[in-house]
Amino acid sequence: MSAIMDVKDLQSIKQRYNIVGNCDALNHVLNVAMQVAPTDVSVLIFGESGVGKEIIPRVIHDSSPRRREKYFAINCGSIPEGTIDSELFGHVKGSFTGAINDSPGYFGVANKGTLFLDEVGELPLATQARLLRVLETGEYIPVGGTEIRKTDVRIVAATNVNIQKAISEGRFREDLYYRLNTISIQMPPLRERGEDIVLLFRLFAMQMAEKYRMERVQLTDDAKQMLMRYKWPGNVRQLKNITEQISILSKERVITPEILAKFIPQDRESTQLAVLPHSTGDHSFENEREILYKILYDMRNNVNDMRREISQLKKQIEDVQAKPSTTISPMGHISPITPISPMLEDAEAEEYVEAEAENLNLNDLSRTMLEKALERNNGNRKKAAQELGISDRTLYRRLKQYGM
Repeated sequence: MSAIMDVKDLQSIKQRYNIVGNCDALNHVLNVAMQVAPTDVSVLIFGESGVGKEIIPRVIHDSSPRRREKYFAINCGSIPEGTIDSELFGHVKGSFTGAINDSPGYFGVANKGTLFLDEVGELPLATQARLLRVLETGEYIPVGGTEIRKTDVRIVAATNVNIQKAISEGRFREDLYYRLNTISIQMPPLRERGEDIVLLFRLFAMQMAEKYRMERVQLTDDAKQMLMRYKWPGNVRQLKNITEQISILSKERVITPEILAKFIPQDRESTQLAVLPHSTGDHSFENEREILYKILYDMRNNVNDMRREISQLKKQIEDVQAKPSTTISPMGHISPITPISPMLEDAEAEEYVEAEAENLNLNDLSRTMLEKALERNNGNRKKAAQELGISDRTLYRRLKQYGM
């Protein structure tokens, strides 16, 4: 491979393809592209949607020995699954409805040239198998045909999906990945390109001014800083879109942060880094998930309290049933006890137990007992209720009845 390009050659490439930016990551990408151009090795370009991946295959083709041959850019994600094999590998007449003539497909017409397969991660598995054969042997069979055809095509592919994840999920062939990825190029996202963002804004603003014969919009220093702090999830494509909006809709030609804020989306997901909750003594719910956890935690505690109360009431009823049909309360009252039918279902028995226990305890509780229980528990009603073997609600009703 050739040596690293000097600054003059690098600027020449940028001017030829209208590439704006001086960040190290972009310069590295262009240098790698120029180094692999004279060869026939396959190149796989990685990068988020909107970063400008489509420029690199053009640079590679135009700087290669194939530059006088045909170049085709194909978006694999935009071609329906039912027709993509025919688009790529051609078909014979009558192979399917609408196939009124033979078609050579892209691999046929691009022979000796270059094919750029954008969004290659969207290819169906069956098409991936066909593509792998072409890459390995240069051979393919048109849809509906039986004759093997040969082609000599340079492949440059690009994707914005996580190929390793797609392989682990069975959506992309691992052998095809290694065949495509002889040389990999990582396009930097716009948010990592620093002052390139301002340069691109200036370019797009200038293009709009020339196209519509209007005064060019300019950024204040504070607005430039705001532009560079934004995360740009849509990358260069989003920046161009926003620049065009500002150029057309803004009455002011000098753009301040206040004006810029009207055009940049202000949702937290796309503009800010995640904010960790502050460590304070009070609970600070930063999102709905934490609130939901709190609700579920409280519900679990309430259920545990109810289970404990039911268990205590059952034990009291069992003790009462073990005694004669009447029992004398500590206050001298005689309360009849009705035995629980063994034929009751569990749910009915629990309701019966709870009702009988509440009636029993309500009859037995006197003002004096309540006062002593509260005194022993320092006024804690929950603990007093547990000592008396009744629920909190029963205790509260009894206190209200006595005016306590």
